[in-house]
Amino acid sequence: MDSVHLPRRLLLAGIGSAALATVAGCESQSPGATPATPRPTTTARPSRTAARGGEAALRRKIASLLVVGFRGDRVSDRDWIVKAVRGGLGGVILFDQDLETKSVRNIRSPEQVTRLVKSLKDASPGRLIVSIDQEGGRTSRLNRSNGFPATRSEAEIGAEDSSAATRDWARGLVASLARIGANLNYAPVVDLNVNPDSRAIGKLGRSFSADPDVVVSNATEEIQAHRAAGVKTVLKHFPGLGSAAGNTDFEVVDVSDTWQERELEPFQRLIQAGVADSVMAAHVLNRQLDPAYPASLSTATVTDLLRGRLGWRGPVVSDDMQAVAITDRYGAAAAVALALQAGLDLLVFANQQVYNPRVVDETVDTIMGLVRTGRISEDRIDQSVTRVDSLRPKR
Repeated sequence: MDSVHLPRRLLLAGIGSAALATVAGCESQSPGATPATPRPTTTARPSRTAARGGEAALRRKIASLLVVGFRGDRVSDRDWIVKAVRGGLGGVILFDQDLETKSVRNIRSPEQVTRLVKSLKDASPGRLIVSIDQEGGRTSRLNRSNGFPATRSEAEIGAEDSSAATRDWARGLVASLARIGANLNYAPVVDLNVNPDSRAIGKLGRSFSADPDVVVSNATEEIQAHRAAGVKTVLKHFPGLGSAAGNTDFEVVDVSDTWQERELEPFQRLIQAGVADSVMAAHVLNRQLDPAYPASLSTATVTDLLRGRLGWRGPVVSDDMQAVAITDRYGAAAAVALALQAGLDLLVFANQQVYNPRVVDETVDTIMGLVRTGRISEDRIDQSVTRVDSLRPKR
C-alpha cells in the first residue's frame, strides 16, 4: 500500500472555517486562558419540544456514549456503577491499580475479575462495553501480579518483527481478555517511536518501531487476533504521540515543533486496509493541525483530517476525559462540549485522576443541556450511537 504523504498545505487545507473560527474565538484570550467554545459542527436549533422518544430516551442514548471507571473488585445492586449500567451506561473500563489510593482497584485474580465482569454484564439492559488497556509490557492491567501471564511489550515485538511471533504474542494478549469477558482493548499503539526518550511512548516500550512498515504489519497481526476472538480494538494515539516529551495524563503536552507528517501513515494505512475498529484522539496539542485546541477537542483534527482526509467513518474514542491536559485548561463541561463538537463519539472517564461517582449523571446533564440549547443536535447524538454500536459485543 502506498505510504501517506500529505504536504503541510494539504493537511491545513481541510481545516478551513473550523480552525478560523477557533482562532477568532481565541484572539482576545490571554495565553493561559481557556479559549472560547467554537461554533458547533452540527447545526441545531434550541429544542422547545420534547426530545425524540422523550427526555428519558435521550438520556439513555447519551449515557450509551460514555465509558466510566469505578472502584471495587465486586459490585452489588447498591453500587452507583451498577445503577449507571442499569440506566444505560455504554461501558466500563477496568484497572488493576487505583491511582489515588495505590491499592487494588478492579482486578485481584482471573476468577474474581471474571465474576465482576459477569455481574456488570448481567446488570446491563444492552450490550455493555467492557474495556481495558492491555497493550503488553508495562501497560497491561492483566499481569503477573494478579494471576495473568506476563506479556512482552510492543517494542520487544517490533524489534523481533516476526509475523509468527507477533501472532503468538497477540493471541496470548487476547486469551486473557476473552477469559474475563472484556470486549474492547485500547490497543494497538500505532504511534511511531520517533523520540525514544518520550516519557509517554518510547521510554515505556509502547511503540512497535519508528518504521511505519513495522508498525503497520505488527498492528495488523494484533488486530486480526483480537477480531478472531470477538474483541474490538482502538488505534491510538491520533494524530501521533511518538514525539511527545511528556504524558498527557499528568501534564499538557505540545508536539507542535516535533510532530512529523509521517506519523499519520500507520493510521491511514490501517484505515484503508479496513482493519481499524476505532481510533483514539489524543489530548496532545499540535499547532501544525490546530492553532488552539488539542487533537481530542479539535474539529480540524478529528472531523477535517481524520474523517475527511483519511476517510475514517467509524467511531472516534477519547483518551481519558479527566486527564490533566484537559481538565486543567477547560474544565469538565467545556471539554465534553468541545469533544462532541470536534466529532468524538465515545467519551472515556477513567475516574483515576479524580474519583467522581456522579460523573455519569453530571456528563449526561451537560450533554442534555447542549441539546436543549442547540449546540448539539439529537441527530448528532444518534450518529455517535450508531458508530459506537459497532464496538459493542454481539449477543
